[in-house]
Amino acid sequence: MIRETVSDLVALIAVAREGSFTRAAIQLGVSQPALSQTIRTLEERLGVRLLSRTTRSVAPTEAGERLLRSIEPHFAQIEGSLSALTELKDRPSGTVRITAPQHAAETVLWPRLAKLMRSYPDITIELVSDEGLTNIVSERFDAGVRVGEYIEKDMIAVRVGPAMRQAIVGSPAYFKARQVPRRPEELTGHRCINMRRVTRGGYFPWEFEKRGREVNVRVDGQFAVSSLELARKAALDGLGLAYLPDDMVQEHIVRKQLVRVLEDWCEPFPGYHLYYPSSRQHAPAFAVFLEALRFRD
Repeated sequence: MIRETVSDLVALIAVAREGSFTRAAIQLGVSQPALSQTIRTLEERLGVRLLSRTTRSVAPTEAGERLLRSIEPHFAQIEGSLSALTELKDRPSGTVRITAPQHAAETVLWPRLAKLMRSYPDITIELVSDEGLTNIVSERFDAGVRVGEYIEKDMIAVRVGPAMRQAIVGSPAYFKARQVPRRPEELTGHRCINMRRVTRGGYFPWEFEKRGREVNVRVDGQFAVSSLELARKAALDGLGLAYLPDDMVQEHIVRKQLVRVLEDWCEPFPGYHLYYPSSRQHAPAFAVFLEALRFRD
């Protein structure tokens, strides 16, 4: 009963607005005879005449005017709400949670995320800087960022940054009393600033490659950190050699605040990738986020 009445009231509003059964029928996508029958059925159900019909026009009766004044604002509100939902579909919104190393967050993600948030004010980004290998599924992140070679095979990986190189650097003061290493194996005789694995414990090995030959070295030293920035500060202060992305130290090398060694053993490798579970269903906000971060040569 209620459903039928609502449908009939929509028909009544359309006829009153158009002042014509023919035009209202076109607007509603029904035949003119069917629309006329709908109004007659409504009038019979209510026991009152709602429309005055002449050969030239259709106008509400006094009862019809009274009913229309009561119901039209409600239907207009419903139409507005539905229209807003349609706009929302075309204007992505929601929260995207992402975890990334500090270096990736600052150099790769932030410039694009700032632009994304200005363009899509209804999208909220929650970016957690984490140097560990966070389990994004158990920690309920939408995605994570890592160097490409460290991503699990059951994840979808999307490149978000250029190829990278590492740099082994120490201060001029550090090298005054020590020989410059020529091969990775010679690092065992140097003080090195270790980078701790936050989630798995232990230290990251220093990885090298030259003409297809790969060498991993477990280094030792007086200082260990979980922050690349702290490792750089320690190297600048002469506390040992640091293993850092070369874009973090280029300016210091140019200024001769740091000396680079073993450069021929530091070949480019796949840079940062965004990764997420293959089973993930893309919400509009995540799809926009993914496209904004995708790296283009």
